[in-house]
Amino acid sequence: MSNVYEERATMIAAGELQPFVPFGREHCKNHPNAVNLQLRQLQPASELWSSDGAAGLVGSLQEVTLQEREKEWWHLRKGAGGDSDEAEFEEELYVAGNMVIWSRGSRSQASYVYKAFTVDSPVLQALWCNFAVPQNKKDEQEVVEQTVCIVQSTCVNVHSVSGKDFISPLPFQVSTLWPTKFGLLFERKNPASDVPMSPPREPLPTVFSMLHPLDEIAPVVCRSTGLFEASRVQYVSDSTLRIIFSSCEPSIIMTYDTVQCTHTVWVLRKVTSEEQSMVLKCPEQVATPQNLMAPSFLNTHLRNVSKIDSPASPFHSYSLHAQNRMTSSPGLHSRTHSPTISNMAALSRAHSPGMATPSFSGTQRFNMSCHSPLSRGHSLLVSPNSTLNDSVALPEMEPIVPELCIEQLWAESSSSHREKSCQASKVFLTSDLCETNFLCFLVESHQQLRCVKFIESNDQTQLIFVSVTIIPAKDAAPLENIDAMLVLEANGSVVLYTGVSRVSKVFVPGVLAPFLSLSTPMPHPSTPVESVSTPARAVGRLISCLDEVVMPSPVSELRSSVKHHETSSWLEDCTFQHTVPYIHTLRDPVNNRVTLELSNGAMLRISIPEIATSELVKKCLQAVKFILPKETAAKVLIKWYNIYNAPGGPSAHLEWSLFVTCFLTLMGYNTDRLAWTRNLDFEVPLSPVIAPKKARPSEMGSDDDWEYQRGSDYHWQVESRPLSRALRLEPVEAPPSADDGSAPLRLDPSAPLFPHVPSVFFVLHLVYEELKLDNLMRRGTRSLVLLLQQLARDLQLENYIDLYWRDYPSFIKTLKEACVIDQGQVEQMNRPAFLTAEPPSIFRWFSSCLRGEEVTPFPFLPGICRRTKLLVLSFALYIVANDNAVSSDESKYLSKVTAGQKKNLNEPFLRRQSSVKPSAPYCSLAEKLVIWLTSAGFTLKDLDSVPFGVALPIRDAIYQCREQPCSDWSEDVCLLIGRQDLTKQAHKVTLAKGKSTVGAGLTLDAPAASEATEEEEDGMNDINQEVTALIWSQDLRVQEARRLLQSSRPVRVNVLQLPEVSDHEYIEEKENKLLQLCQRTMALPVGRGLFTLFSYHPVPTEPLPVPKLNLTGRAPPRNTMVDLNSGNIDVPPNMTGWSSFHNGVAAGLKIAPASQVDSAWIAYNKPKSTELANEYAGFLMALGLNGHLTKLATLNIHDYLTKGHEMTSIGLLLGVSAAKLGTMDMSITRLLSIHIPALLPPTSTELDVPHNVQVAAVVGIGLVYQGTGHRHNAEVLLAEIGRPPGPEMEYCTDRESYSLAAGLALGMVCLGHGSNLIGMTDLNVPEQLYQYMVGGHRRTHIGINREKHKSPSYQIKEGDTINVDVTCPGATLALAMIYLKTNNRSIADWLQAPDTMFLLDFIKPEFLLLRTLARCLIMWEEILPNTDWVNSNVPQIIQENLVFQEEVPVSEDLNIETLAQAHDYIIAGACMAVGFRFAGSANSDAFDCLYSFARTFMECLTTTGATVTGHYNLQTCVSMVLLAISMVMAGSGNLRVLQLCRFLHKRTSGEMNYGFHMAHHMALGLLFLGGGRYTLSTSNSAIASLLCALYPHFPAHSTDNRYHLQALRHLAVLAAEPRLLVPVDVDTCKPCYALLEVTYKETQWYGETTVELMAPTMLPELGLLKQIRVKGPRYWELAIDISRGTEHLQSILVRDGVLYVKLRAGQLPYKDDPRGWKSLLAPNVHNRNPEVRTFKPEAISTFTSDAALVSFAEYFCKPAENMKHKGDTLALFSAILYECVTQENPEMLPTYIAIDQAVRSLAQGEMSEAFALGQVGLVLDLCECRVLQERMRRPEGRGLLLSSEFLPVMKCSVDNTLDHWLCDNSHVLRAYMSGEAYCKDMETNMLACFLVYHCIPSLGKMAGTHMEGCGTFAELLLRFTQLGVPVRSALRLAPLLLRNCDTITAGPSLF
Repeated sequence: MSNVYEERATMIAAGELQPFVPFGREHCKNHPNAVNLQLRQLQPASELWSSDGAAGLVGSLQEVTLQEREKEWWHLRKGAGGDSDEAEFEEELYVAGNMVIWSRGSRSQASYVYKAFTVDSPVLQALWCNFAVPQNKKDEQEVVEQTVCIVQSTCVNVHSVSGKDFISPLPFQVSTLWPTKFGLLFERKNPASDVPMSPPREPLPTVFSMLHPLDEIAPVVCRSTGLFEASRVQYVSDSTLRIIFSSCEPSIIMTYDTVQCTHTVWVLRKVTSEEQSMVLKCPEQVATPQNLMAPSFLNTHLRNVSKIDSPASPFHSYSLHAQNRMTSSPGLHSRTHSPTISNMAALSRAHSPGMATPSFSGTQRFNMSCHSPLSRGHSLLVSPNSTLNDSVALPEMEPIVPELCIEQLWAESSSSHREKSCQASKVFLTSDLCETNFLCFLVESHQQLRCVKFIESNDQTQLIFVSVTIIPAKDAAPLENIDAMLVLEANGSVVLYTGVSRVSKVFVPGVLAPFLSLSTPMPHPSTPVESVSTPARAVGRLISCLDEVVMPSPVSELRSSVKHHETSSWLEDCTFQHTVPYIHTLRDPVNNRVTLELSNGAMLRISIPEIATSELVKKCLQAVKFILPKETAAKVLIKWYNIYNAPGGPSAHLEWSLFVTCFLTLMGYNTDRLAWTRNLDFEVPLSPVIAPKKARPSEMGSDDDWEYQRGSDYHWQVESRPLSRALRLEPVEAPPSADDGSAPLRLDPSAPLFPHVPSVFFVLHLVYEELKLDNLMRRGTRSLVLLLQQLARDLQLENYIDLYWRDYPSFIKTLKEACVIDQGQVEQMNRPAFLTAEPPSIFRWFSSCLRGEEVTPFPFLPGICRRTKLLVLSFALYIVANDNAVSSDESKYLSKVTAGQKKNLNEPFLRRQSSVKPSAPYCSLAEKLVIWLTSAGFTLKDLDSVPFGVALPIRDAIYQCREQPCSDWSEDVCLLIGRQDLTKQAHKVTLAKGKSTVGAGLTLDAPAASEATEEEEDGMNDINQEVTALIWSQDLRVQEARRLLQSSRPVRVNVLQLPEVSDHEYIEEKENKLLQLCQRTMALPVGRGLFTLFSYHPVPTEPLPVPKLNLTGRAPPRNTMVDLNSGNIDVPPNMTGWSSFHNGVAAGLKIAPASQVDSAWIAYNKPKSTELANEYAGFLMALGLNGHLTKLATLNIHDYLTKGHEMTSIGLLLGVSAAKLGTMDMSITRLLSIHIPALLPPTSTELDVPHNVQVAAVVGIGLVYQGTGHRHNAEVLLAEIGRPPGPEMEYCTDRESYSLAAGLALGMVCLGHGSNLIGMTDLNVPEQLYQYMVGGHRRTHIGINREKHKSPSYQIKEGDTINVDVTCPGATLALAMIYLKTNNRSIADWLQAPDTMFLLDFIKPEFLLLRTLARCLIMWEEILPNTDWVNSNVPQIIQENLVFQEEVPVSEDLNIETLAQAHDYIIAGACMAVGFRFAGSANSDAFDCLYSFARTFMECLTTTGATVTGHYNLQTCVSMVLLAISMVMAGSGNLRVLQLCRFLHKRTSGEMNYGFHMAHHMALGLLFLGGGRYTLSTSNSAIASLLCALYPHFPAHSTDNRYHLQALRHLAVLAAEPRLLVPVDVDTCKPCYALLEVTYKETQWYGETTVELMAPTMLPELGLLKQIRVKGPRYWELAIDISRGTEHLQSILVRDGVLYVKLRAGQLPYKDDPRGWKSLLAPNVHNRNPEVRTFKPEAISTFTSDAALVSFAEYFCKPAENMKHKGDTLALFSAILYECVTQENPEMLPTYIAIDQAVRSLAQGEMSEAFALGQVGLVLDLCECRVLQERMRRPEGRGLLLSSEFLPVMKCSVDNTLDHWLCDNSHVLRAYMSGEAYCKDMETNMLACFLVYHCIPSLGKMAGTHMEGCGTFAELLLRFTQLGVPVRSALRLAPLLLRNCDTITAGPSLF
C-alpha cells in the first residue's frame, strides 16, 4: 500500500497554447519611419532635389534600413496601476530602433497601444520605473509615479503615466539602468578600467542613483563591515563589479565580480545622515607615507598579482581566504583598505540649476577620468607627487551627497575551479507553495540554476540568506501567482518546480520533448500549432484536443524517463533534433503564463494550470498548508497538484471529489472500500498513469442524466421528499448500504498524513465554521461535512459528530462506517493541544455572547478564517461592549491556532462584562464598530452574504450610525452605513483635498447659456438662479438689483422741452442730463463686481465676456439717440478711464477661485485695441483678488510693466499683492520696491514712476506683509506718511492719497499687533502717528532717504510743521489697524473727539468721522448695536448745544455750523463702527439702529436743515450709514436696504456726484454679495481691506484720485467669505429646502442658544457656532460638529456650500409640500394597523426609488390570477415591504423573508438542515440581550430593526411547532439523551431542529453534569444555567429528566 505515496515521474498538461508575436512588432510596421522624417529636416530642399543630393539621400536611406534591422527587444510584466478589482492584464514594452511601444492586453480585451514614443537616437534600453514623489505636507505619504524610462546614448527620457515628460542628460556613458524601489540606478561604462595609472589612485564611482528625474545623479555608497575593523562607508568604485539584477520588493541588487567570478547580493536602502557625513569627510584624510605599508597596500598588490598569476599560485589562495574571512565590499573588495576619496570622486554639483546639460567642468571631469585614451607608458601626471585630482578638481565645488547605500547580504563562496564566464544570465525571485522565498540565478555556462533560500529576520528589517540548492537547467522562468517555476532541462523537457522541489514534467502538445522520441518507434507527426488552440478557445477544448495529438504510450515513457533521467543520454540529445523543433529558451513569464522559444525561432505562449479553482478546495488547501510542517505540506500539495492537473484530468465540478479522495488516501484510507467515497462520481486513478479522457457524450445531456440525478446520494438525503411531492415522482429506493460482511476498514499508518490526521481534521473543522459564515459557500459546507464526520468518527470525537449531525441531520444519519485505528497507531498520531473535546461552534459562541455568558477565545487560522475573526471581534465590541476588543483585548476573544501551540492553561476567562464596568455609551460603540469594519475592508456586499442572524447586530449598529452619523467620516464608512448624501459629500471633500478640479463637479453650475442670447450681455447672467429662487422665493429682488446695476444698455434721458427753449438748447439740455446720468453709469461696475462675485467658471478656450460700458442715452418719446460726443457740451477728458478699469475688475471678479485658469488664458484675454487696455488692467487686478494671478508667468508680468501703461501697472501691482496676501514673498517685494523710491537705495537712479502707481505699490507692500510686523517696511512707511514735497515739484500733487496709502500700508503691516510690536520700540510708532494726526513740529528725517529731503519744495511752503490735512487720515487709520480689537484705552483716548469749541474749530469735521471710527475699532468689545451707544460718542458740548437749542440761549463764541457738521460726522463714524462690528451678521438690533439713523439723515437731506451742515456733508454721512447697513446685511438681500439704495439710485441731480453713486451701488453690491452666496467676515484682515475699500471720502468725479486711489475700492472682495449653506437633494442633484438647527457657543453676551433656520441660509461666523444639524423628519439627520474644528464645514462652504441631504421615504420636499399634509405617512400616525392592510404596492414608487424594492412589490405583493389561495402570504409580504420602506431599512427585507421561510418550512416539516432555525434563535437571543434591553429603557431608545409585532408571532409559531412535536415524540428526545441510536429520518430532522433551537448542549457535556441525578426542578435549573441553557428550554426538558423522580409535581408539566 505504501508505494502509493512515493513520488513518481508524473506529468501535467499545459493549457491555452497559442503562438506568440510581440504586439509592438505589428504596430511598428505602421509607424511612419521617424528616421526618414529627420533626414528630410536636416537637408535643405534644394539639395534634396539636385541630382547629387538625391543620391546622397538614397545612400543615407540604405544605411537607415540597415540600422532598422538591428535587434528588436521586448519585455512583459503583470499589469500595474488602475483599480485592484480590474481584470489582470499584461503589459508589453517593445523596443525597435528609435521606437518604444507600450501596449496592454488581457484575456477579455485584445492588446492595444497604451503609449508609443519615438526618440531622436537609437534606444539603448527601455524600462518601467516607479519614482516616489515626496509630498510637501508632512502627513501625506509619498505619491508613487509610474514612468517609462527610455535610455539613449546621451540622455534618459522619462515619461510618466500622468503625462509629465522629463529629460535627464547623462554626464557619462552608461552601460545599463536598473529600476529600484527608490528610483533608477545607473551603471557607468568603464572603458579605461584596465589602464593602470602609474601612481595608484582612487578609481571613480561606478554606480549612481537618481531618485527623481529632476534630481541630480548621485554616486551610490557601500557600507562594508569586516571582521577586524569597524564598518566603513565608501563609494562603489570597483570597475570589476557588474550589477546583474535589481528588485523593488525586497529592495535588493545582485552583482557579479568579473575577477573573482562570484555573485553577491546587497540590500539597497536610503543613506543615513551619518553615512553621508562619513563619505563626505573622507577627502580630507590625505594618504601619508606611513600608510603605504598598511594592509591596504598589501592587498592592492595582491590583487594585481593574482590577476597575472596562475590560478594555483599561493598568493591566489591567500586572497581567497581573505575573501571568505571578511565580507566583501565593492570599494576594493575587502582589501581592508580605507580609500581616501578624492575631491574628484566626490562629484560636484557642477551644472547650474537652470540648465539641463552639465556645465563644462563637470563633463570634463568625468571624461578625463573615464575615457583618457592614454597608452600605458604615458602618465597624465606632471610629477609623481601631484595627483590627478589636484590638476582638475576645482576647489570651490561641493561634493554631491549620496542618496542610496548598499550593504552586503550574501556572497557566493567562490568555487575552486573558477571559469571566466560563470556570470548569471537570468536572475529572478520565486517562492514555493509554503511561502519560502528563493533568489534563483541561472549560470548558463554550467547549465545550473542556483537557488538561494532567504528568510526575513524576526523584526522584518533584514533578509537572511540560508542555503543554496543547485538544479541542473538550461533555462528557467518564475510563475508568480502559482508559487512555482518552470525549468528547461538539458534534454529539452520542461519541468515544473515549486521552490526547489520537483513537481512534474509539463506536457506541451505539438512540441516534442526529446526523450519521448526514444520509446515511440512510429514517426511522430508534428502538429501545426494553430490547430491546437486559438487564443479564444478555452481550456476544456484544449484538453479534448489532446486525444488528437498522438500521445506516447505512457508506460514506456515512464520506463525511459526512469532509465535515462540521471545520465543525460546521448540518444536523447540527438534523435529527431533536426526535424522537430524543440524548446530552446523560456521568456517573459507573467503570472502563470510563459513564452517558449523554439529552436526554429517560433514562439508559443502557454499557461500552467493553477493549484485549484474552486474556493472550497483553495480554502482547505490553505488550511492544510498552514498546519502541516513545511516539508510535509510541500509533498502533499505537490501530490495534489499532480493528481488534479493530470492531462485529461477532472473538470472543475469534480474537483472536490478528487480532493476528498486524494486526502483520504494520503491519510491512509482505502477510498474504494468507503461507501460514500466509492460513489464519488469520477474515475481518476491515483496511480500516475495518465488515463486518456473518455469520449464525452453530447453536450446536451440525455435521460440517463436525470436518472443519475435522482439516484444520487444528495437527492436521496436532502431533496427527495419536498421535490418528489412537488414534481409528483414515485419514491426512489434508498441506496444500498455498504457490504457489511467484509473485514473492518483499517487505516494505513505508513501514509504520509497519518500522523497529522487530528490537526488536519481540526483546521478543516475551522474552515467549516468559517464557511458557515458565508451564505455563498453553503454548498461547500455540505460537501465538507461528509469528510469531517468520517474523520470525527474515526478519531472517536463524539461531540463533533453530534455537532455535524445537528447541522445536517439528513446527511449524516445514513453514514455509520468507521475505520478502525489500532491503539498502537493512535500513539503515532500527534494530538495537537488545540484539538478540544468540545467542538468550537461559531454560532454557539455568538449565542453565548448574546446571552451574556462568559466566552472562551475562539480558535481561528490567521489569514484563512478572516470572516470568523471579523465577526467574533464585532460581537465582542458591540454585544459584549468591550471597547478594546479590536485593539488590546483581541486575545480574549480569539486564539490563533499555530502549528506547535502549547495550551495556555492560565488564561483567565472573561468575567461577566457587567461586573467589570458599565457598558460604554451605545452609539459610540456602534460608531466604533462601523469604522473598524470599514478599516478591515468590510463592505455592504460582504454583509449581504453573512447569515441573517449573525448580520443583525452589525445591521443594528449600522442603523444606529445611519440615524446619527458624524459629518467627517470617510467615504467608505458612509457607503457602509448607506447614507448616499454623506458618501457624495465625502467624495467631494476628498476630491477637493486632491486638487481643485474644474468646479469639482459642482452641482450648482451656472444656468444654460440660452438666456444670455435673449438679453444683451450685462455681465450678471451667471448668478445661480436655482439657489436665488430658493432664497428669495417670494419676489423679484434679484432682478431688481440686476436692473439697478446694469451698465450695458442706454439710459433713459427724460427732459421736458419747455415752450421757450429752442431745439438747440434742448439738445444741450438733454446732453447735460445724460452727462449727469453717466456719472452714475460709470460708478455702477464697482457694485456689479460685488454682486456677481465668484459666480462664473470660465471656459479655457474662450475669452472672458466683458459687458460694454454704455454711455449713450435714449430720449423718449421717439427713443432718439443721445450721445456725449456730438461736441455740443464740454466733456471732461479721460472721463471713462477709471470706469472701464472698474468694468474690467467687475468682469474679472466673476471668475470663481476654483476655476482652472492658466498663464496662457490670462494672456489670451489681452485685447487687441488700446482703448480696452484699461479694462484689461482691471481684469488683471481682479485675477489677483481671486487668487489666479499667481499663475501668470513672471515673463508676462515683466512684459506688462515695461509697457509703461499706468492703469496696467496699478492693476497688476495690486493684483499680485492681493494674491500673495501676507506671504512676505521676496519676488513680489522686489517688484513693488522698484515703484517706491523710498525702498530703493539712496544712490539708485531716480525712476519716473507715476504717482498713482506709487500709491498702488505702497498699498501692495501693506498687503504682501499684512500682519507680519516687518520692521524695515514699517519704518519706511512711517516716514512716508509725512513725506515732504520735493524741490522739483516732486510729490506735490495728490499728496493726500499717497500719505493715506502709506498709513493704510503701515496699519496692515502691523495689523492688530498693538503694543507688542517686537523690535520697534525705538521707532515710537504710536507717538509718531499721534503727531501726524494732531500736528506739531516736524522731526528730522531719519533713515536712508534723508539726503533727498534736505532742500524744501520751492512751491509749497509748509515750514517745519506737519501738514495735518495731508497726514491725519493715514495716521488715524494706521493707529486703528495697529490697535485693532486690542481695547487699549490710552490709545483710544487720543482719538476722542475734542470737547471744546476751540479744539473743534481746529479739526476738519471729516477727520472726526475717521477718529470716531478708529476709536471704536480699538475699543471693539464696547461697540453696542443701539442708538444710545451711537449717541454716546458725541461730546458733551455738541449734545448740549444742538439738542437743547430751544431752551438755552446760544453763546456767541459757538459756531452752530461747526457743531452740526461735527455731530453728523461723529454719528456717521459711530454707525460705521457698528457696521464693522456686526459685518455679515444680519444682526437685527444693529440693523434697526442703523436704519433709524439712515432715515434721520435722509429726512435732513430733504428739509431745510441741510443748509446748516451743508448738502455735501449730509450726503457723505448718508452714504456712510448706508454702507454700514449693507455691511451688516451683506449677502442677505434685505428689502428695506434695497429700497434705500433704489431711492438714492434715482437721485441724479444736484450734488449727487460720481463718488456718491459709487458708494450707493457698492452698498447694493454688498447687499447681494456674490449673488447671496457670500457675506463679510470680521477677521482683522477683512477689516483692514474694508477700511481701504470704504474710506469715507469718495471721488468727486471719475478721474479724481486725490484723496484715495479708486482701485482700492475693490479690496472689499478680500473681506468676503462664503457662508451660504445650500442643501442639495442627493437623488435629484437639485437645491432644496431643509430645516437646520444651528447651535451657538456660549459668549459673554448670551448663553448657548439654538435656532432653527430654513436652509439655504447664510450661516453666522463659524467661530461663533458649536454645531449645525439637518433636522428631520423629512430628511435624514446629519450633524456637523464645529467644536472639533471648522475645516470640514469650511470645505463644504468653499465648494458652493453644497450640503447633500437625503429625503426620507414617503416624504415630500418642502417646496412641494410646505405644511407636510401631503406626506404619505401623515395620516397613518395613529391607526397604523389598518393602514398596513390598505398599503397598495403600487404606491411603493413614491416611497423609494430603489429598483430592488420596486420589483419586489411588482412580483411578490401583487395578487395574480393563480395566487388566490396565497392571500395571507401576499399580505405578509406587503406588510414586510411597508415596514422596511417606512422604517428606512430596506436591507432588512431579506432577513424578514428568511425568518418567515424558516418558520414555514419548520411548520410543514420540511427542515432538512437546522441552519435557518439556528439563525432565528440568534435573532431572538439578540432581542433579549442585555445591551438591547438597556437601550429600550432609555426614552429616546428604539428597539431592534425588526418590527415589534413580527418577531413574537414567529417565535410563537416555532415554539408551537416544536412543542407539538415534543408531545408526540418525547421518546425520541429521551432516546437521544440516553445516548441510544436514533430512529426514523423525519424524527431525527425535527430532533436536530429542537436541539439547535433550544441551545441544548451536546450529550457529552450534559453527561458531565449528572442531569439524571437531579431531584428537584430547582436543582435542574441550576445545572442548566451552568450549561448555558435558557430557561425556556429547561422548562421543556424538565418533565423528561424528572419523569423518574417522585417530585414530578415540582416541575410544571407541559404535556
